[in-house]
Amino acid sequence: MHTRLPRIAPSYGQKLFLLATLPLILAVTAISALVADQSRALAEREIAALERQMIEAKKAELRNYVTQARNGLNYIYGMAGPDNLAAQSEVKQILSAMTYGDDGFFFVYDYDGTNLVSPRQTDMINRNWWDLTDGNGRHVVQAFIATAREGTGWVTHLWPKPGTGEEALMVTYVTALHSWKWAMGTGVFIDDVLATTAAARADVEARVRRTFFYIGAITAAALFAVFASGMILNIRERRLADAKLKELTQRVFDAQEEERGRVARELHDGISQLLVGVRYALDSARRRFDAGDARASETLDRGMASLSDAIQEVRRISRDLRPGVLDDLGLGPALKALVVDFGARTGIETTFDTVVFRNRLDNDSKISLYRIAQEALTNVERHSGATHLSVDLRGHRNGATLRISDNGKGMSAPSTSAQWQGIGLRNMQERVDQMEGTLRIHSTRSGTVIEVQVPLSHIIDPTTGAPGPASAK
Repeated sequence: MHTRLPRIAPSYGQKLFLLATLPLILAVTAISALVADQSRALAEREIAALERQMIEAKKAELRNYVTQARNGLNYIYGMAGPDNLAAQSEVKQILSAMTYGDDGFFFVYDYDGTNLVSPRQTDMINRNWWDLTDGNGRHVVQAFIATAREGTGWVTHLWPKPGTGEEALMVTYVTALHSWKWAMGTGVFIDDVLATTAAARADVEARVRRTFFYIGAITAAALFAVFASGMILNIRERRLADAKLKELTQRVFDAQEEERGRVARELHDGISQLLVGVRYALDSARRRFDAGDARASETLDRGMASLSDAIQEVRRISRDLRPGVLDDLGLGPALKALVVDFGARTGIETTFDTVVFRNRLDNDSKISLYRIAQEALTNVERHSGATHLSVDLRGHRNGATLRISDNGKGMSAPSTSAQWQGIGLRNMQERVDQMEGTLRIHSTRSGTVIEVQVPLSHIIDPTTGAPGPASAK
């Protein structure tokens, strides 16, 4: 039996937070890694240089010791022959006495590997150490003798410290007394150098860790600041959205109530009165028929005429609510019918101009443009005092344009439509925003021009049936 885990769907705010923080985290991680790598590399170069300097200083000191010892022995060694045992014994005594520091001493091995001088490790004297190896498996005495045979040189090896007996790294300078076939030298332990460099490396690692900690703390503070600012902005945007939603809801209610009031007035002032007249006419015709009055047919004709007017009024109201010609014939004929009816009802001279669309608007755009035209005509009728109205609809390469102009007294408000507070103009602006179009209103004392631009994305190509760029005419 398989258990399906719940799908995790991050919210919009979480996606924004991730989008803001992930690049920051990746950038900080990359910078931290780069800083750590560069710091380690720089520190390693400095530590290696320090180690070389310290070892070179010790080597110089060893070379100086050996040179001084050799110079001190030359008056004996230079005058003695190869088999002068007395001179050899005197040299051994002198070298045995030449100790320095806690662990410094001179040693002598003959070329066969027998130890002749070892003042700090006397148990090695007069014993053959040809096969002696250190902890790394190196034949140390053989290396001394080989170096001496070549003249002078350095040997790095492990050697037991006289004080502790534990092996430590040692650098030894070896020279030769060739006539006696001796390898003479002295060494110095460099474990203190290694300890110093190890401490320096540990200090570098500690500094790198502290740097990582500081960078992490700064990153955490930055993430907290991003999160806090995001929360503040989110709360603020939510409050603004709630306020706008509440305002929009109230405006929807107001628009609904206004539309209901308009329909109620239309029904009361138009259809209700016409139907009352029809009722009275039918009642009067019935009484006259009962009385045999010849004028009964005239009364019935008047009632039928009133009923016809009521039917026309119902059609007009229905057309205002949802014009059937908009669905049947399209936006052009619907606007033409709206303009003609407006002129007939108000007495304002009207003109309507359009071109044949090679493409057509989508349904939402047709409804929006028709409602915008209704709002504009209502404003002209109520407020402008115009005697002439012109409506122009055409398509072009960038979409479609609806232009409504009149010669009225204009509006005494700024030329930016967003600054007008009338509900009609706000409705027009909201419908244009839904289409992602533009609304321009230019009003002067000689008239008002309302122009609506619909983007090309709302034009449907009849060849494909999909919105997109299509040729318009």
